[in-house]
Amino acid sequence: MSLDPIKIRDAIVSSLRNIGVNEWVVVVRKNKSTMVKFANNVVTVVQSWSSTQVEVYASKDRRMAHIEAFVSGENDCKVLAERIAISLAKSEPSPLYAPLPIPNGKPLEGTVDKRIVEDEGELASEAMKIVDEALRSGAERVAGTFEYGYLERYVYTSTGFEGFQPSTYAKAYARAFKGENSGHWAYGSTFFNEKSLENVGRIAGEYASLRLPVINVEPGEYQAILSPLVVGNLVNYLAMMASAMMVVMGASLFTKVKVGEKAFSEYLTIRDEPLNTSLPGARGFDDEGVACTNKAIIEKGVVKTLLHNSKTAKLMNANSTGNAGLFMPTPWNIVVDAGASDVESMIKDVRKGFLVLNNWYTRMQNWIEGQFSTVTRDALIYIENGEFKGITPRLRIADTFQRLFSNIQAVSKDSYDVWWWEIEVPTRAPYILVGRTLFTKPES
Repeated sequence: MSLDPIKIRDAIVSSLRNIGVNEWVVVVRKNKSTMVKFANNVVTVVQSWSSTQVEVYASKDRRMAHIEAFVSGENDCKVLAERIAISLAKSEPSPLYAPLPIPNGKPLEGTVDKRIVEDEGELASEAMKIVDEALRSGAERVAGTFEYGYLERYVYTSTGFEGFQPSTYAKAYARAFKGENSGHWAYGSTFFNEKSLENVGRIAGEYASLRLPVINVEPGEYQAILSPLVVGNLVNYLAMMASAMMVVMGASLFTKVKVGEKAFSEYLTIRDEPLNTSLPGARGFDDEGVACTNKAIIEKGVVKTLLHNSKTAKLMNANSTGNAGLFMPTPWNIVVDAGASDVESMIKDVRKGFLVLNNWYTRMQNWIEGQFSTVTRDALIYIENGEFKGITPRLRIADTFQRLFSNIQAVSKDSYDVWWWEIEVPTRAPYILVGRTLFTKPES
């Protein structure tokens, strides 16, 4: 982490002032990370790297420009400023323009795990605990990654704000295999937790080694127990659609479903919790220097708020929610409220349906209607009259978010912190039982 963030800011701001720009934000993110990859039950690669990413917003005469890139020296910073100047010269005054807000944010305490910072070399060997637990649970082969790191985030604004937010993170995922079956699990946290790391291997291994026959089930409408991995993936899309910029662009079901409207089951509550220090998106201020707050996006099925930065807030006659994003508002940490059920009871309540362990290739067919499809992955367990009957080949879930989450029948009391490449925003999620959803062939 050799580049001084003050020198980065000064190099960019000096160039901006030379072209008459006096309103700007410079965000510097310095990252020092280690990734351990394992396959066929052994560690195959250990990689460590450091990087510096810079994001710049500037405005002049109501024209706005935004750019971000990795930098390795002051000359790169000057190039960024030159590109900003070119963009401003070509742009028209924006109806989204709003002056930068008065900053009021402060750094959040408790976001750094000293072990990750101080014992970074020793932590790499902990990856084998994932493998060991998966094998102990019955798996034959295990593959995945364990990644951890220390981040420094600096925010400088032309309004005089200078903010520094340090943080750490640990994340892991594993796929376990036994014969033709596979299981999967993931976790993500601000802190290294040995038990959580072991759980990644244990849960993946348990699902992989279920002694069930492979059976074919006809496509159709079924009940479905969605695991925290699936819930995390889907609510990431839902929370991102709560970004007011997505609404402005017409790429959100909240274009149609308004704040204050009950649109989902009363069992569904989704929160943005940037002040939750156990999740690695925690922060005390956003990228405009505004204080972050915990807030319900959806509460007991009712849409409670959109996520705003200063630009969308002015356009919609609202207040910033502390979710800037220089380009667009974004959730920081997503928490889905737990319920009162346990997974065993949820299984017993399924007459005909599936336990969906994992998913990928989630695609939006219609943003305003919230119409999506996603393909199941790893163990897809068919349930009949409350009992596991077999593992089925891959199927596709095709539904709308509103329909799916309006049919919730139960939510588990246990939640899991999940974060991997299918879950972009760190998420705490339970298992959710939905009364019906459509399963189709994956190629349809």
